[in-house]
Amino acid sequence: MDETIMAAAHERAAAHERAAAHRRRFDARFAAYFAALPEHLDTPALSRFTPRCLELLRELSLRGGKRLRVALLYEAARLVTAEPVPGLAEAALSIELLQTHGLVHDDIIDDAPVRRGGPSTYYAYRGEFPAGERTALGLAVLAGDLAAFLAMRVLLDAEVPARLRHAMLEVQLSAGAETVVGQIVDLERDSHALPDEELLHTVCEYKSTRYSVLAPLRLGLLAAGEDLAAHDGRLRRYATLVGIGGQLCDDYLDLFGDEAATGKSTGADLRAGRRSYAVTALLAATAGAERAVVESALGDPHCPPGTVERVRAIARQRGVDERLRADLRRYAEAARAEAAGWRPYWRAEAVAFFEGLPLWSARRVA
Repeated sequence: MDETIMAAAHERAAAHERAAAHRRRFDARFAAYFAALPEHLDTPALSRFTPRCLELLRELSLRGGKRLRVALLYEAARLVTAEPVPGLAEAALSIELLQTHGLVHDDIIDDAPVRRGGPSTYYAYRGEFPAGERTALGLAVLAGDLAAFLAMRVLLDAEVPARLRHAMLEVQLSAGAETVVGQIVDLERDSHALPDEELLHTVCEYKSTRYSVLAPLRLGLLAAGEDLAAHDGRLRRYATLVGIGGQLCDDYLDLFGDEAATGKSTGADLRAGRRSYAVTALLAATAGAERAVVESALGDPHCPPGTVERVRAIARQRGVDERLRADLRRYAEAARAEAAGWRPYWRAEAVAFFEGLPLWSARRVA
């Protein structure tokens, strides 16, 4: 038993080190990409706003982020081979540029002042144009749009066969479109007083899972020469379980987390009126005076920290925190078991990474 535990600990440590190495290499590549971008992007020399737009995209893109999508991409390729795989660097840039696009637009929709421990792109522009709200809004929208187009453009520069470039571009275009649909359904969810589990899972699937988990898996396997059709079902099952677990973790931390650690305002979902997993569970668990306190804070952008703290205390009294942690552990274990079923098809060392990955989120809220 001791040897089994030690082996598992060794696998976890190795997986964490590989993920950290992927992040270090990618961050250097991302910085180099933005440094070279002004030379490669055809922009008017007289424009002052365009360089500032690129600067804000660079700042947001390089300011933190776990780069989990990048790790998923590289480890997906490692399922097939341990050798270097052409096209992965460009795919990683595409994934994170699409993420930047999503963050910029999410912060506009949510009116969020903070992202990754610094000002959101929207609020950076609002600070620069205090008397020009429409200008600030327009520039933020366009910054997000530019990031999305750059995410697709970078794939065309990959030095891989044209057929592979087309297949990778198809994955990213589909992921981008589905993510926008997910944002639409996300707003639709918040029109429901108490959304059911199916709607919560659907929002998670479209808004985050497909581009954050499934697309990196597909891109990595494609670049490594794997036939996606033969494995589509198992990839989708794993991605869905990991996506729900990751969203449960994010929603938990939004209500119960430490703002200094997360880099985001605690209670943001509550103030924005978002029916997240955590907020929905809280609404379902309260009634009477407690429910009135929660509803008074829900959708109030000026809700004071003291009220958020009171809501948090009610949530703990009603066991919402324990319920969310239990759900997260359940989805993490199901995802681990799904990945364990990959061993007959792919390299054991890389499969072990995907077995351990779902448990990382569970440990963040343990």
